Amino acid sequence: MADPVLGEGVVVGDGVTFGENVVVHAGTVIGDGCVIEDNVVLGKVPKLARSSAAAGKPAPPGLRLGERVTVCSGAVVFAGARIGDRVILGDQTYVRERAEIGPDTVIGRGTCVDNDVRVGARCKVQTMVYLTANSLLEDDVFVGPCAMTTNDDTMARHAKDYELRGATLRRASRIGGGAVLTPGVEIGEEGFVAAGALVTRDVPPRGVVLGVPARVIRDVPDEDLLENWR
Repeated sequence: MADPVLGEGVVVGDGVTFGENVVVHAGTVIGDGCVIEDNVVLGKVPKLARSSAAAGKPAPPGLRLGERVTVCSGAVVFAGARIGDRVILGDQTYVRERAEIGPDTVIGRGTCVDNDVRVGARCKVQTMVYLTANSLLEDDVFVGPCAMTTNDDTMARHAKDYELRGATLRRASRIGGGAVLTPGVEIGEEGFVAAGALVTRDVPPRGVVLGVPARVIRDVPDEDLLENWR
């Protein structure tokens, strides 16, 4: 098995295992017991277009992986990201600079966690999800496969001071597969978005919404609340 390529100042904890063809860029810190599978790139430095909203932000510090993180085959995790203990990053995941992922969260295969996204603890983000820049997921959120968040109402035709607004998913909210969330929407605590919904307005706590555009049809019943499924 080939040794990983380690950049300057990389810190590797005890009991870390590496697969084949792993590249770890300068300044990365890998916690104890991590598993880094084949063809992973850790600590990649972003290359930004001049027009990017993130172009004026300071260069991110090195990547930090907590203890017992699993980074699966083909994943790319950028410098400046913070990955909590026991997180699983699935095959071909893509985690951008300054993203934060809380402990015990699972990120599914091929999912993109964009820059400046914050994901809480114990979240389950399924396959091929796009979490756009400046989004927030609180603890215990579920996001179904191929769901998408967006942050730019103008689709890139805006002034330099325009503020990109990601989605806010409050504690224990659930987003069905293939749902689309438009810029700045908030899904309330324990809210439920049905598969394929187009969410253009905030969803109240415990609200169940479906349709295009999504509309509230009822409340999440007491027996479906997270406290009954721990």
